[in-house]
Amino acid sequence: MKRFLSACLCLLLLVPLTAPTHAAEVSAASAILIEATTGTPLYEKDADRRLPMASTTKIMTALVALEHTGPGTVIEVPADACGVEGSSVYLTPGERITAEDLLWAVLLESANDAAVALAISVGGSIEGFAAMMNDKAASLGLSDTHFTNPHGLDDEEHYTTARDLAKLTVAAMAFPAFRTMVSARRHTIEREGGARVLINHNRLLRMSDDVVGVKTGFTRRSGRCLVSAAEKDGAALVCVTLNAPDDWNDHLRLYEEGFAKTHAVTLARPGQFSHAIPCPYADDGAVTVSNRSGLARVFFGDVPRIETVVEAERLLLRDTKPGDVLGRVVFKADGREIASLPLTAEERAAVPEKPSFFSHFTRNGSQTEWNPSESRNT
Repeated sequence: MKRFLSACLCLLLLVPLTAPTHAAEVSAASAILIEATTGTPLYEKDADRRLPMASTTKIMTALVALEHTGPGTVIEVPADACGVEGSSVYLTPGERITAEDLLWAVLLESANDAAVALAISVGGSIEGFAAMMNDKAASLGLSDTHFTNPHGLDDEEHYTTARDLAKLTVAAMAFPAFRTMVSARRHTIEREGGARVLINHNRLLRMSDDVVGVKTGFTRRSGRCLVSAAEKDGAALVCVTLNAPDDWNDHLRLYEEGFAKTHAVTLARPGQFSHAIPCPYADDGAVTVSNRSGLARVFFGDVPRIETVVEAERLLLRDTKPGDVLGRVVFKADGREIASLPLTAEERAAVPEKPSFFSHFTRNGSQTEWNPSESRNT
């Protein structure tokens, strides 16, 4: 199963870099293509225009549900969730189903009834869950986004922008369960009365081996909305189009151009930089330090020559314990520092206590006595 560079979200240097946008023609009213780990736009077209988002709303629905309920939580379907307009898995009142199965239905079949069942279970009501969605949007810095429901059916106060939707997608893709679901072409859930096969509506998963998700959407008011993510040669991109009649081809074309100018370079693998620092108090006469994590960096255009410098203490004359930072590895391009990694101790060095006059005394019950065997004439 392809992963959306889950490691890179914590290992890549999250520093925005400048990348030229391309004047490619897309059918969308609004669009953006970003490099996922830095958020750097590679292409944008009216990306800050507030527009309806249809069922791409369910990216936030899933994210809030993942943060506030467990996958095995059994939910009794409320009557208000049944018969909701639009896509459905035909839930029945009182049916018992897990939160995980509801999420599969939300993300693959775009089931509005499943979205409402989750929302009422997690938020107490549609309004309560929408408030949670808006709180999450605010915490992610999505200043041009507002939710009124968990499914994306039309509402004047339910809107987002291509830029905000791309940021939201990066946050959601940090969850392994979310990545697993949105990258699956189909999934079977066991329900009362038999199994249900869910089919992912995202045709890009069948059109490109690079695509790893994410979500489709459509209403008459919003037009065709599509959010996708792709990875290739260590680089990860997210593409959003809103109101795009030719969305499949828009995304494939933007990915082709985006990957052509995006290069992910591994600067360090975990444990690659190991260095022994002399220490007379260590068992082997030295304390070994190394980088516990790896590091990668995304470049746009030509990859510069990378210089690596190890900075560490020359001699240790103090106590250390595993995990203590005793140096760093610095990475430079054209003489400028672009990243660094801490070097941490792998074992302990215990400095012995210095002898003291008071060490000649021993405690015997409540009495302090002189120990003749340790006394000496002066």
